[in-house]
Amino acid sequence: QGEKNMSVKTADREKSIWKSERLTIMAMMVALLGVSSYIVIPLPFTVVSITAQTMIVNLVGLMLSPQEALLVMVVWTLLGLTGVPVFTGGAAGPAKVFGPSGGYIFGFIVAAVLTSVFCKKTKNFKLQITFIIVAGIPIIYAFGAAWMKLMTGQPWGAVLVQSVLPFIPLDIVKCFAAAAICRALRRTGRF
Repeated sequence: QGEKNMSVKTADREKSIWKSERLTIMAMMVALLGVSSYIVIPLPFTVVSITAQTMIVNLVGLMLSPQEALLVMVVWTLLGLTGVPVFTGGAAGPAKVFGPSGGYIFGFIVAAVLTSVFCKKTKNFKLQITFIIVAGIPIIYAFGAAWMKLMTGQPWGAVLVQSVLPFIPLDIVKCFAAAAICRALRRTGRF
């Protein structure tokens, strides 16, 4: 009886440690999203900047469960909405979320969750990388471009030049970078 109680207590302790570990990883992902927002290359012809955010969004999708990915992205968004400077270039507040480039924020949420769902279904690393390039990034672009079109009323050609085309090459590189980081972290056995 004593041994049984001890093994139950050990199992409970391991579960709580696991939960604490997962929460810590999720908190670190929220922090990484915030930090990546400060790595900015502004472009003179658009309100959208090149940032490291897409790399971290891909990492969130590759490494976390769908529920964890959703929670990380929603917490990051809510932090920004309430005034914590976690959006591009240290921006915050509703004006950023609902401004011309706010569609990317919504696209980040959807892309991270869908990437996570896909990565749970297939463990083939090459297929996961292919998914973030051919589906994850286009999802982000679709939300970003549609929102910019809605907010500015510009023609689609101008919207695509300002919100999609200049970002494609570097976003593909960021997909491979996120995959490389993910592969290294998976070797630790924590993911």
